[in-house]
Amino acid sequence: MAYKVDKDTIIGDILDMDFDAAPYFMEIGMHCLGCPASRGETIEQACEVHGVDPQQLIDKLNAHFGE
Repeated sequence: MAYKVDKDTIIGDILDMDFDAAPYFMEIGMHCLGCPASRGETIEQACEVHGVDPQQLIDKLNAHFGE
């Protein structure tokens, strides 16, 4: 069964599951993935701060986890 993320998924949980997902966050300008504050944010919160449509990131992450 593939791991599935949504707008409420915590970034730290995603990175703990598979750190290879980190480049998807880097693409939106989220470069401090080791920061405790960023690890505790949801996808929706991070995208709001970085001015990105959360659905685009969610789709990329779900495609990554579906591989």
